[in-house]
Amino acid sequence: MSDPARPPVTGPAPGPAPGSGRVSELGRVLRLDARRTALLVAVPLLAGLGAVTAWLSLVPGVGYWDNSVVALGDAVRLLGPVAAALAAWAALRERRLDHVRDLSPRSPATGALHDLVLLSGAALVAHAGVTAVIVAETLSRHEAGRPHPLGPTAGAAALVLHVVAGYLAGRVAPRAATPVAVGLAAVAWSSLRAPGGSWVGLLPPAVFGRVGLFTQLRTGVLADQVVWAAGLTAVLVLGYVAWVTRRALPLPPLAVAVGLVVVATFRLESADGRAVAAVPVERVCREWPLTVCVHPALRAALPSLTTAVTPLATRLTGTPGEFARVEQRPPTEPARVAGGVAVVHLGDELTPGYEARAVRQIRDGLVVARTCPAPAAGYRALVDAWLVGEAPPALPDARAVRRFGAWNEDRRRAWLRAHFAAYRTCSLRAADFRPGRSRVRVPRTKKAAPVRTRPDDR
Repeated sequence: MSDPARPPVTGPAPGPAPGSGRVSELGRVLRLDARRTALLVAVPLLAGLGAVTAWLSLVPGVGYWDNSVVALGDAVRLLGPVAAALAAWAALRERRLDHVRDLSPRSPATGALHDLVLLSGAALVAHAGVTAVIVAETLSRHEAGRPHPLGPTAGAAALVLHVVAGYLAGRVAPRAATPVAVGLAAVAWSSLRAPGGSWVGLLPPAVFGRVGLFTQLRTGVLADQVVWAAGLTAVLVLGYVAWVTRRALPLPPLAVAVGLVVVATFRLESADGRAVAAVPVERVCREWPLTVCVHPALRAALPSLTTAVTPLATRLTGTPGEFARVEQRPPTEPARVAGGVAVVHLGDELTPGYEARAVRQIRDGLVVARTCPAPAAGYRALVDAWLVGEAPPALPDARAVRRFGAWNEDRRRAWLRAHFAAYRTCSLRAADFRPGRSRVRVPRTKKAAPVRTRPDDR
């Protein structure tokens, strides 16, 4: 007997349960919220860490494009582990929401690819911000060299590789310790390689070390790094898609990506750890009162360097060691004075006291005999101190010091012209400083300094 209070069920079949649409919408909101949280954390964190790291890696006072690329690489070496750990953390948050995946028509592979695009985009935005800071800082200085578009590209490719590897590790091993393990593994990969070591140091993110002046990064190495990082990223993504979908469609491009990684690895191995190569550099010069030429990255040194070397050039006028041109050369060339040209080394940055070091290099390049027996060594030290403007040393022969110190500049220069051969070969004697031997006639027609006057000088 039917219950009159419950009418028979008629009409179409029952539809979805009430509230199922709201549950599906809730699932999508939760997933989007998880991604947005990861992006809101990733972009400012990566950009801030990268900018500070790259700024500290720049050479003080030098705007050299190759070292700007190295600074970006150092930033990626720090950002990579952080980005990988954040990506693994984001993968764990997504994994916890898999109970709502059935409410969405998307496949697991599509969702993972979408997540990777968002996370990689956030990392690239942060990397672009760091690159903009470094480019602006380099342009604000006396920049030298040529910008390397492959440098930032290699850094971006390495950063995306870290994001992909970290995210997939979080998907494959959804454990709470996975982000920490991923970050530690990336730190070990970045820090356990030394600059200038084996070819392994060239694998992204590369360990370049500082690029010296008169050298530049090899563009072939940068291109191979881009191919290696992009190829390995494709291998990880395509391998994950093939594993999730159980389809053979990703296998042909996967094989191509593996081939690219192998070729790039062999090319980097053939580089034998050499990421830089020597290149000819057109120097910038200051023409008056001496011609002083330096690397374009150190053009700020021209005024002070000219001021420092001019007194020495003046004192050497008329001697075989006189010079009217000073050139900064690579460290592979010895500092010397020959043919009226003084060769100096300034290093890769303008550290305090570089002017005095350059003057001493020129003075040391005058002599032939590097070692002197006593007492000739003391007499040479006396002349050396005068040439570079230092206080005279204390010698056993105090009379020679007093006599030499009592002469005026013109008499000292005339004395040096007469005794330069003995000074150069370290054969000075006490008799060379006696009144009878030291009264050298000062030529009135000889100019006191090799200082040239500009035609328009008034």
